[in-house]
Amino acid sequence: MTDPLRAAGAVVWRGDERRPEVAVIHRPAYDDWTFPKGKLKHGEHVIAAALREVREETGLVTALGRALPPVHYLITDRLKRVDYWAAQATSESVAFTPGDEVDEMRWLPLDRARELLTWEWDAGLLHSLEAAPLETVPLVLVRHGSAGSRQAWEGDDALRPLDTDGRAQAETIARVLPAYRPEALVSSPSLRCVQTLQPYSADIRTEPLLSEEHHDPDKTTALVEELRTAAAVCSHGKVLPDLIQSLSGKDVHLRKGAFAVLHRLGERVVSVERYPT
Repeated sequence: MTDPLRAAGAVVWRGDERRPEVAVIHRPAYDDWTFPKGKLKHGEHVIAAALREVREETGLVTALGRALPPVHYLITDRLKRVDYWAAQATSESVAFTPGDEVDEMRWLPLDRARELLTWEWDAGLLHSLEAAPLETVPLVLVRHGSAGSRQAWEGDDALRPLDTDGRAQAETIARVLPAYRPEALVSSPSLRCVQTLQPYSADIRTEPLLSEEHHDPDKTTALVEELRTAAAVCSHGKVLPDLIQSLSGKDVHLRKGAFAVLHRLGERVVSVERYPT
């Protein structure tokens, strides 16, 4: 079976989350009103693609919230999948500039946007946008990247570094984390964990409770629960499943270099998303 064409975008909102306005764009080539989106570049992570496409088409810089249901449709007998997120416009956004691909953008309340949108699936995204809180706080839990074989490493395992694949995974994570704008980076002291976050920022706090050697389920959970602002945490495959289960009640296992995004409303986790790199 042929893999689907992949694209990514966002339903960008601003204002009061109880009465938000959303950004709707007009594409002259199709003469349609829709949400900003576009095709993934080769090797591009779907989250990085969503950020890029929204900024290119609208000038908006966004912070991603919950994932919305993906949209599927056929293009000349080939399936296309478009992944969407709820995304809040930030103060770094610049003024919209009309171009050949997008010649107009409008900020509209949900009822007026629903009337203007050309495609039925776009109107469906608005229903999903209304279904859960918009202003959530993201917690990104990252399993460290590939670091070769534990058995083949002769030194202190805490000093085992990322390998070539792991460094590439760390670069991908650095391109994804701007979507969640973490104010705190916290890591196991193990070198492979620290190196996984370093391409994004060198300002990393290390915590022994996130390591394999000193992990304590209750204390580790309490440590992470204290992170009330947007945060990214890097740890190990033996630590993260228990941590995610304790925080969210979900059974989530991550491959090396993968990450989970927990969207929090106060002390409650309202959704959990898992992504590869």
